[in-house]
Amino acid sequence: MMPKTRHAPVRPASTAQLLTSGSRIDWHRHEADQVVMPLSGVVAFMTDAGTWMVPAPGRAAWIPADTPHAHLAHRRTELRSVQLSPGRGPRFASPTILAVDPLFRALVVTLADDAPADRAEHGRLMAVLRDRVVRREQRPLHLPEPRDDRLAALARLLAADPGDRRGLDALGPLVGASGRTLSRLCRDELGLTFPFWRTQIRLGHALVLLAEGSSVTRAAHACGWSSASAFIAVFRDFFGTTPSAYQRGLT
Repeated sequence: MMPKTRHAPVRPASTAQLLTSGSRIDWHRHEADQVVMPLSGVVAFMTDAGTWMVPAPGRAAWIPADTPHAHLAHRRTELRSVQLSPGRGPRFASPTILAVDPLFRALVVTLADDAPADRAEHGRLMAVLRDRVVRREQRPLHLPEPRDDRLAALARLLAADPGDRRGLDALGPLVGASGRTLSRLCRDELGLTFPFWRTQIRLGHALVLLAEGSSVTRAAHACGWSSASAFIAVFRDFFGTTPSAYQRGLT
């Protein structure tokens, strides 16, 4: 959950950071829109609206100006970030996962690692980057933050044991609600069906296990899939790659 006070200083416009597994960048905000892109590893970023998982390669996060957020690295993670002035070029009003192509990646790396000293050249690169901030990831891994106490308790149960295969009728008494009530809360509050919400929680846990070196079979069973092949099919459908290919791309 997010703390009540959020007075951390604003960070530099462009940064290159190396985070060890488990390290955290605490709650802060920026006066400008920000693009955050992992070159390796996987990072979770948290806001009031929930948690987004951003695995490398191929994805970046768009964080709107004045949005309090925090980062948590899973595995050794190289991060690059660039801030863009609000009101200039395309932008999204809420946190968004972006699809990264080679040009987008090269622009972010250049601006974060070796930004041109010449103002005009720097401005041209920023203009091209703004032009590239148009491709949203079609199926971002977003875990919304429940507000209802019963739904929040259910989220904690699912996160503690993603492999739990019990349905809502069995889980409901543990959080003080019927299965029907919880199903309605998922739709009304999260905008998701319970099965899809649980699948996203499981996929988020699987990303972390795979990043930590777990085998595909072990990750599948730990996250509630009956077989590795079923897990691979869901993972490929969601991320556009297999778990093994994802692991190879982490380094």
